[in-house]
Amino acid sequence: MLKSLCSAFLMYSRIPVPKVEWKEENRRYSLGFFPLIGAVIGVLLVLWRIVCDRLAIGQLLFAAGAVLLPVLVTGGIHLDGFCDVCDARASYADRQKRLEIMSDPHIGSFAVIKLCLYLIMQTALFTQVTDVETTAVTACGYVLSRGLSGLTAVTFRSAKSDGTLQSFVRPSHKNITLAMEGFFIALSITVSVLIFPVCGLSMSVAAALVLVWHRYAAYRDFGGITGDLCGWFLQMCEIAILVAVVFAERLCAL
Repeated sequence: MLKSLCSAFLMYSRIPVPKVEWKEENRRYSLGFFPLIGAVIGVLLVLWRIVCDRLAIGQLLFAAGAVLLPVLVTGGIHLDGFCDVCDARASYADRQKRLEIMSDPHIGSFAVIKLCLYLIMQTALFTQVTDVETTAVTACGYVLSRGLSGLTAVTFRSAKSDGTLQSFVRPSHKNITLAMEGFFIALSITVSVLIFPVCGLSMSVAAALVLVWHRYAAYRDFGGITGDLCGWFLQMCEIAILVAVVFAERLCAL
């Protein structure tokens, strides 16, 4: 378990942890621990909100920090997947060509455009997160998005028989991994609802809608999922959660 935990943090974050040997038995439960990285991001986000409130730091700087935090923790691995999928879908090529484009390490113009729009929108939305309660609900979303991403990795059909994702999926103990993901998903939803019921429920619905669309689009365009598609889903899930939290809070304030 501890080696699987370290493997998850070594792969999906830049948080220093003890190095473990790269072998299958050390990755058996890694996907189940994936949401803990989201928990780290969430805690840092809430702390950043508290610091900004104490020091009277403006909303724009808070928003910039909120966008920067996940990149600092993860190294941008999921944004990389987001960009690869954007390039592949923008090509309008056949399924095999799209998979080849996703494997290309170079970034295309369509990915740059969509990445810029994504970060601008994310920053703008964070400027509307003005209190600790809505920040905490948003923080729960980082756990939820990773729980759902890990769930899709284990349960959805794979588009390829190889790749980084498969190196975690193949050795995984599926029943235990699913139980772990289910626990983190339920925990994140429960905590968010207890903090702010309307925002927590809205966040959950938004994540579920993105999950349904992700499965449909991934099967249609690629024949299944890949590591890049899981990254794309995670990023889209997080911004959908942010939209849901911001607008639910504003509706409650009317």
